[in-house]
Amino acid sequence: MNTKFKIKDRLEAEEIVSGWKNNGDEVVFTNGCFDILHLGHIDYLEKAKDLGQHLVVAVNTDESVQKLKGEGRPVNDEYARSRILAALNFVDLVVLFGEDTPLELIELIMPDILVKGKDYKMSNIVGADVVIEHGGKVETIELVNGYSTTGIIEKLKM
Repeated sequence: MNTKFKIKDRLEAEEIVSGWKNNGDEVVFTNGCFDILHLGHIDYLEKAKDLGQHLVVAVNTDESVQKLKGEGRPVNDEYARSRILAALNFVDLVVLFGEDTPLELIELIMPDILVKGKDYKMSNIVGADVVIEHGGKVETIELVNGYSTTGIIEKLKM
């Protein structure tokens, strides 16, 4: 499958997810910048996919990454980041979002399982309350030590 077909806008994503749910499939949702894809990302996304039948990855737009991470970020633009994620066989759908948080997208898609890394406290996971209110679950995944985009950027500066 051409990876570009996995990248959808919000309305297309809502329609696709609705179809999956109507078939009784569990939809997993996570989000992030995914600026320089590394082992930590791969491990995290594989584990997220193992929690359900379909994995939706919401990706911060370039503007929102710069706002979150600062000048010089993202290293890779949103098109490149989306295409790279869509090329992973365990990622079923990629959706861009430009808001400060993915709350609107979470409310639209209403995943069965919302996933973040264990570096997040349950009380700080955006959308957790909404997903739980609608009968879903929130899971945190152990991260691989020693892998981060910021760490990679710092190594490259040496």
